[in-house]
Amino acid sequence: MKILLIKTNKESFHELEFVRSIENILKNNKIKFFTSHYKDLKKQDLKNADKIIICGTSLKDNHFLKNIDYFKWIENYNKPILGICSGMQIISKIFKAKLKHRQEIGLKTLNFKKEFLGLKNKKEVYELHNNYFDLPKNFTKFTDSKIPQAIKHNQKPLYGTLFHPEVRNKNLILEFCLF
Repeated sequence: MKILLIKTNKESFHELEFVRSIENILKNNKIKFFTSHYKDLKKQDLKNADKIIICGTSLKDNHFLKNIDYFKWIENYNKPILGICSGMQIISKIFKAKLKHRQEIGLKTLNFKKEFLGLKNKKEVYELHNNYFDLPKNFTKFTDSKIPQAIKHNQKPLYGTLFHPEVRNKNLILEFCLF
């Protein structure tokens, strides 16, 4: 099993918070991974990966939305992808959902209506975003919150969390990597 971590951050400083923590989860569980910034991504990277995690970035770092063409490959990719925060926003935009603005920072309790990568019932999650998207067509929402917080494509292995599981729900990342 080899996981590709895709960085969405503009500033390399943000890697410490949003990428390194996921790398540490994978290292500590002896899961092989490699990392690439989305602008440096090669077709061979996508071929070599068994699964992909698109990492989050900071509140004010939304340049990835202006560079959405770098992510067009997602539409036809059939291996599992987990988009975290900006990663979920990217997946939502690729599938034509509408951008909305709402800042959410800090701990929040979500009620998972159905199991989502090991999370069910009420769970405390960590939020850090200024934007979100409506639920994309052909996706299911897993929480009872108005804003889509955890989604999955109905036919493809595409998952998204608006919250940051690398902070509070590390088992979600392991569940994704090991299923």
